[in-house]
Amino acid sequence: MRLSNITVIDYGMGNLWSVLSALRYLGCTPKVTTDPDGVLNADALLLPGVGSFSKAMSALTISGLDQAIIEAVTIKEKKILGICLGMQLLGVSSTEDGNTAGLNLIPGVVDKFSSGEVGVNKVPHVGFDSVKANPKATLFKNLQSEADFYFVHSYRMLPKGLNGKSSICSYGVEFVAAYEEDNIYATQFHPEKSQANGLILLKNFLAL
Repeated sequence: MRLSNITVIDYGMGNLWSVLSALRYLGCTPKVTTDPDGVLNADALLLPGVGSFSKAMSALTISGLDQAIIEAVTIKEKKILGICLGMQLLGVSSTEDGNTAGLNLIPGVVDKFSSGEVGVNKVPHVGFDSVKANPKATLFKNLQSEADFYFVHSYRMLPKGLNGKSSICSYGVEFVAAYEEDNIYATQFHPEKSQANGLILLKNFLAL
């Protein structure tokens, strides 16, 4: 694995234990930081997250982690993997708890599943579901073209207008299950809770 200095960003709203356990299982020794300097000095970043978009952005802004992430990714060209809420935070904005601006690293807007979209399906979308991998997506190397991953979310990003490589899940409507463009990687699902498929995906990110 190429990335020995992967840093997990702790802003008080991530399921760090599961993420760290998966990384350690793969032989990585991740660092955890609550500090902007830790973000700027990392070789690669992982942004986890569960909970409210607006509260998460508030926590990132108060700590200065928001600007550190943007600088690390856009100027220093560090690789980043956003997971679940972490992926959504990389977007332009979210309608959760009002309209809140995101980190604007993925040119997509996050909105709640509507009843018209999901039909008889329930919101939140919880459990294992099939992801159709973009054939050019490096995160899905050594995985089947359609593989199952674990989701827990009520908000989603739609693929329309995105220039990067989007991998798709269908839950009444097709939404972005994973995304990659240049040094930016993201999954709406939880690879750390997705058993063997998730470990393969995380290993792929570590090897980039």
